[in-house]
Amino acid sequence: MNQERIGFIGLGNMGGRMTRRLVDAGIAVLGFDTVAERIAATGAERAGSVRDAVAFADVVMMSLPDSKVVEAVVEGEDGVLAHCRAGQIVVDLSTAAASSTIRLAKRFAERGVHYVDAGISGGAAAAEKGTLTLMVGGEAGAVAALQWAFKPISAKVAHMGASGAGHTTKLLNNFLNAVSLAASAEVMVAGKKAGLDLHLLLDVLNSSSGVNFATLNRFPKIVDGDYLEGGLTGKLMTKDVVLYVDRLRELGVTSLNAAGPLASFGLGTALGYGDVISNRVVDAIGDVSGGVRLFDNVKDN
Repeated sequence: MNQERIGFIGLGNMGGRMTRRLVDAGIAVLGFDTVAERIAATGAERAGSVRDAVAFADVVMMSLPDSKVVEAVVEGEDGVLAHCRAGQIVVDLSTAAASSTIRLAKRFAERGVHYVDAGISGGAAAAEKGTLTLMVGGEAGAVAALQWAFKPISAKVAHMGASGAGHTTKLLNNFLNAVSLAASAEVMVAGKKAGLDLHLLLDVLNSSSGVNFATLNRFPKIVDGDYLEGGLTGKLMTKDVVLYVDRLRELGVTSLNAAGPLASFGLGTALGYGDVISNRVVDAIGDVSGGVRLFDNVKDN
């Protein structure tokens, strides 16, 4: 196996950044994306089709919007399954439904191909720096064989178990991310309307029991007008919460806390914030709370 050749499918916000990291590490990458202009920015060679990307290398990576797109790319007439060969490893870096992942893994296994699900966390900034956290599911030997490919893009790789375990872990993480962001946005709008110094409020929260990722890493920037554009959009956040609820239903676990983030990010989409970074949920809440902005001089998109 030539372990320096990767076919990468999906070079969008995250996939493009990961591909650039792989290319910069000296790995030969053949990239495919339906938006051809994305490929040039990564430094990868351009694949003319999914078939070309699969034929190129022993490791195929995919970073796609959701399970429907993954299934279309994998199971389509000219898709990954149609052209894969025994001994290959296919890595799905998307945020996908674990049930779909498990089903696809069985189909790949029939072809002698390992299908590894690798949920990612850290956002665009971590993808840019190569410091993502990878939550991986799949056969242990295949995961071990991928360490050379994971090294340029990640600071932590956690093998969570069998097929689907990586994507399940990602959904659990993303749900907590959604809850903390939506709840913290509501609190910050309330703090603004109460006339509190928002920097001081964050300092208190971050040394108290209310501390979370959003209060530590997002709102110290947002209160000064920097929304940290380029990360997960509001629509994608909603999609992830829906996937989480679906997974809990499959596991027989009652979901009592999903209504909050679904309402918050749904509001954001209804008010026109669905295609921008999910941090703008604070503006959606502000809009229906009297036109509140945390930073008075910030301009809307």
